[in-house]
Amino acid sequence: MQDIADQLQAWHASGRSFAVATVVGVRGSAPRDPGAALAVDADGEAIGSVSGGCVEGAVYELCQAAIASGEPVLERFGYSDEDAFAVGLTCGGILDVFVQPVVPGADPGLDAGIAHIAAGTPVALARVIAGPGGLVGATLAVTADGATGALSPAPSTVGGLQRAVVAEARAMLDAGRTGRIVLGLDGRPCDEHDQGTVTCFVEAYVPAPRMIVFGAIDFAAAVVRIGRFLGYHVTVCDARPVFATARRFPDADEVVVDWPHRYLDSQLDRIDGRTVLCVLTHDAKFDIPLLERALRLPVGYVGAMGSRRTHRDRDARLREVGLTDAEIARLRSPIGLDLGARTPEETAVSVAAEIIAHRRGGSCLPLSAGSGPIHHDVAAAEPAGAQAPRTHAA
Repeated sequence: MQDIADQLQAWHASGRSFAVATVVGVRGSAPRDPGAALAVDADGEAIGSVSGGCVEGAVYELCQAAIASGEPVLERFGYSDEDAFAVGLTCGGILDVFVQPVVPGADPGLDAGIAHIAAGTPVALARVIAGPGGLVGATLAVTADGATGALSPAPSTVGGLQRAVVAEARAMLDAGRTGRIVLGLDGRPCDEHDQGTVTCFVEAYVPAPRMIVFGAIDFAAAVVRIGRFLGYHVTVCDARPVFATARRFPDADEVVVDWPHRYLDSQLDRIDGRTVLCVLTHDAKFDIPLLERALRLPVGYVGAMGSRRTHRDRDARLREVGLTDAEIARLRSPIGLDLGARTPEETAVSVAAEIIAHRRGGSCLPLSAGSGPIHHDVAAAEPAGAQAPRTHAA
């Protein structure tokens, strides 16, 4: 929903009704991850995508029906033979889609959630997608210090459940995680197959992950461009003001003139487990103080440019300043995958490929060389909810 937040906010501000279809569960080789969204307004305008084309038409019709009826629906799209007329996924995966009508001003939780998302405020949107009929569609907008909305017009009847949903959603917001939670009506954690449960889909909307590129060299410009393409908030940092300029890096969100290690020290409250650090300076006076700090921080990826010889020298210097084997093992050096890259653009692709593989658990082998799942993190996807959705071509 974050990708279409500006348009949703515009519809919402104008008082226009619409419906949002959100991917809330995937199995197998489904084309989009949980959280992908398509929205349709009362005039039939559509934005976003839930499947890259496979089931967009059917979801569009579900959105129009939800606007007309005012009722949410959970729908499952399964495998469809390429020659079949049934709507489904030719890739063989399973996609659960929750369609929710939105009437501006009618649901404080949704109203607040859309406003927070559009403003870039960290928020977890918790929606009931399965459970007792009176709860389905109920929404809570949970921030670090508060929550807006209610699961029931009579909050006292679901007080334990609401407190539990808020607590779980806040924990997921803190981790930047999106997924399902299954709870009993009293708020206790339950198995998805238990009777009398409530399934919530929690979407954590947090600021874009950060990529900090150290070293204002020609290769950095290409890495910046591909970092922005991947959705990172990209900062370039170099101690040399003649090179670290906005003119040389027009695609960067920020260009900072500072010693790399000093700048990193100033950013400790703005980095997390999603942060990517690309050290392209390959100069020991910059690299060593920076990497000594970086490899001890809970960031997602640290890569450093340089030849094999540079890496061996860097490894020895890092040991001299006291880094352990485990800390040094976190360093990806030489940075990138072996694609045979020569140009800055090709090198940027190899760096981006390594970042993606590290994040998603990819093998880095050609897809044609294997027979397993294309999406390596599919095993971590949330299972289907306790209350089975209606099914298309399953």
